[in-house]
Amino acid sequence: MLRSLYSGISGLRVHQTMMDVTGNNIANVNTTGFKGSQTVFQDTLSQMMQAAGAPQAGTPGAGGTNPAQVGLGVRLAGVQTNFGQGAAQTTGRNLDLMVQGDGFFAVQKGTEQLYTRSGAFNFDANGAMVTTDGNFVLGWNAATGNVPVPPTGAPEPIMLPGDVESFTISPDGSLVGVLADGTKRTFAQVSMANFVNPGGLEKAGGSTYRATVNSGDATIGTAGTGGMGALQTGALEMSNVDLGQEFTNLIIAQRGFQANTKVISTSDELLNDLVNLKR
Repeated sequence: MLRSLYSGISGLRVHQTMMDVTGNNIANVNTTGFKGSQTVFQDTLSQMMQAAGAPQAGTPGAGGTNPAQVGLGVRLAGVQTNFGQGAAQTTGRNLDLMVQGDGFFAVQKGTEQLYTRSGAFNFDANGAMVTTDGNFVLGWNAATGNVPVPPTGAPEPIMLPGDVESFTISPDGSLVGVLADGTKRTFAQVSMANFVNPGGLEKAGGSTYRATVNSGDATIGTAGTGGMGALQTGALEMSNVDLGQEFTNLIIAQRGFQANTKVISTSDELLNDLVNLKR
């Protein structure tokens, strides 16, 4: 009965975590670039009541026996992020970028390099390309002329030259500026990053991710190369949360929680009956 109590408590814990994850998914159903998560459960250790027995050769009626084990509950195995493609929301802004396929935008927050799927960008008063949180968007700048193909060197914050009057962004992330005399030049290119194991990335808030020892180092490149998706201008990637699935998960979590409370209350009643045997 004590085993059933502890099993019920462990069930309450994991289903509460499932409810927390599901609630966060629903809260971010309209968050640009958000990727939903799901909980994964696994059983804990089982107590061995009787070990397996080998068949006794030559002894009639002495066959093998299977092990008898009693489970001791459930635990959280992990919270996995779903990096599936989100739907496109057309905005018409030439500074709104959407990744069609794999890859992340590389941004700089202080001295740290982070990664995001949210492509809502702007230029600040200093001409630096930034996210809505003020993080610098990384890429390659051309001191004069055009950005070399392929770009060389480490990515740096993208800057808007003072002589550029207007610009467009190509599917490969190239920023093509129009000068006062009508000539065009590619003054910068947005960098892209990809990982061997995106599921190993750590959420850093603000729809950004941080590389970890299990994600592997970032592979830096440009859109449309090295397995990285192309960029669509004038659109943003919306959250990939499926509301229908999340509402179903809410019901599953609620029923699982209720069932485990029943295990605890029933075990408590049995213990109470044992205590009342002697009065």
